[in-house]
Amino acid sequence: MQYVAYYRVSTDRQGQSGLGLDAQRAAVAKHIGAAELVAEFTEVESGRKNDRLQLAAALSAAKKAKATLVIAKLDRLARNVHFISGLLESGVQFVCADMPEADRTFLQMMAVFAEWEARKISERTKSALAQLKLQGKVLGSPAPQIGSVAGTKVVIAKADNYAGRVGPIVREIITKSGATTMRDIAAALEARGIQTPRGNTNWGPTQVSNLLSRIN
Repeated sequence: MQYVAYYRVSTDRQGQSGLGLDAQRAAVAKHIGAAELVAEFTEVESGRKNDRLQLAAALSAAKKAKATLVIAKLDRLARNVHFISGLLESGVQFVCADMPEADRTFLQMMAVFAEWEARKISERTKSALAQLKLQGKVLGSPAPQIGSVAGTKVVIAKADNYAGRVGPIVREIITKSGATTMRDIAAALEARGIQTPRGNTNWGPTQVSNLLSRIN
């Protein structure tokens, strides 16, 4: 039996510390025992993001190797309709290390519940905002001007936030693929479909260097 592992951490703090990943790797190792782990993929993202590039890569690798996808931590992922749909439609055999009893029927039921829950949350939010508007309260806050102290802080915070999400992936590329130059790392990031801060996948040595300066 061969496995491809998929890990996910939902906060920058977890991604930077590695604590969340260490726990998930331990859970996968315990579950598969002496079986072969042919590949590992790590996703660092917020719980609201639906574009899971590393999940797509993990599914592709599992399908190519005819391996079983082992998901280290299902829990909150099972409440995401996009995640469940992608997993079920892939046709890849899967198992959840933290919930081995979860099968296709279980996930389908969770998807229905997740869709219902999301709709109810949306309805409650719209109702609450409408009530505040009737009370004459101003919703939202003005964005800080670019070039101002507040604006500069926002730009720096966004850059640090991005480095926190992508940093663990870069470290994994360096340690596992043997990439030693900025150009090698850029090529690996492009191959994985990782987006730059500008939202494209065209990585260059300078962009990698700027990213590493924030990670180190």
